[in-house]
Amino acid sequence: QVQLVESGGGLVQAGDSLRLSCETSGLTFDQSAMGWFRQAAGKEREFVAAISASARTTYSADFVKGRFAISRDNAKNTAYLQMNSLKPDDTAIYYCAAGRVTTTTPSTYFHWGRGTQVTVSS
Repeated sequence: QVQLVESGGGLVQAGDSLRLSCETSGLTFDQSAMGWFRQAAGKEREFVAAISASARTTYSADFVKGRFAISRDNAKNTAYLQMNSLKPDDTAIYYCAAGRVTTTTPSTYFHWGRGTQVTVSS
């Protein structure tokens, strides 16, 4: 059974940093692309960042470039999202996902975690 469990969310102030983790099990992690998505209240889920299985390729949404960085540790079966200079607009539930192809499209990811709440106060 494949499981993805996000952690590291919380309530922070604007300008602060958070590091989200996505621990996986039951997955051939080193052959899986990983993605981070987010969904704010009343809005659709949107792409944040993705990383290929080898970590050679990464993609980031324009609104997080220079602030967020995706990474992975294949020895720990874990993906990360380092978030710096957080803004109130970053408030959302953050989800990690696993798939075969490194894309920005949610439908290409087969497995999803339940999400972790990030709230940024002004």
